[in-house]
Amino acid sequence: MDKKPFENYDLLNENPSGFDYERFEKEEEMVRTVKKIKKTEKKPKDSQEPEKAPAEIYEWMQSLVSALLICVLVFAFLVRIIGIIGSSMEPTFSDKDSVIISDLFFTPKQGDVVVLRKLSFQEEPIIKRIIAVAGQTVDIDFEKGIVYVDDQPLDEPYIRELTLTPLNFDGKITVPENCVFVMGDNRNNSTDSRSSMIGCVDDRYIMGKVLVRLLPIDKFGVVNHSDS
Repeated sequence: MDKKPFENYDLLNENPSGFDYERFEKEEEMVRTVKKIKKTEKKPKDSQEPEKAPAEIYEWMQSLVSALLICVLVFAFLVRIIGIIGSSMEPTFSDKDSVIISDLFFTPKQGDVVVLRKLSFQEEPIIKRIIAVAGQTVDIDFEKGIVYVDDQPLDEPYIRELTLTPLNFDGKITVPENCVFVMGDNRNNSTDSRSSMIGCVDDRYIMGKVLVRLLPIDKFGVVNHSDS
């Protein structure tokens, strides 16, 4: 049987199809609410950043403290920084130069530039070059300015001038056991093993071998002891 023409006509809402607008609006509101929730869920990184920041700062501080501790241990037990006083090692080193020294695995060798302290001479450390070690002989011809070790003339490209000043040196000597014979490269302006104030130096007075020149900056670098 055919439907009557006005069977589904809503007189109040004037909706001839019988469509439920109220329900539709509620469903649309629910959809909008769900979208808002999803948008807030898409921002986990922003919400976690404040939590990560303290952890990252702590890790950074921990790394910094560890690095500082390593530096302290290195400079306390492995190496030292020494400021040079005086001109006795010119032209190799000058007054107010700074160097890094170390006595780790150090065995004195001829030609090594070392820093030593002999309190009977002076309280401050001094820098010299090892000319001979225990058991070797040293002789100096002050007329020609030539140094002999084990009767062989030394080739010394590092000195400022020939060795012409005897100080208290009065003849060929043999370096005692556990000692070294040292001189400054500025031979005629250096108090060293030629003088009775220093003489042959006990190995125990050596603070370390010079490894690196720090200052002046334009001369920064590893020290080559063969021609330093």
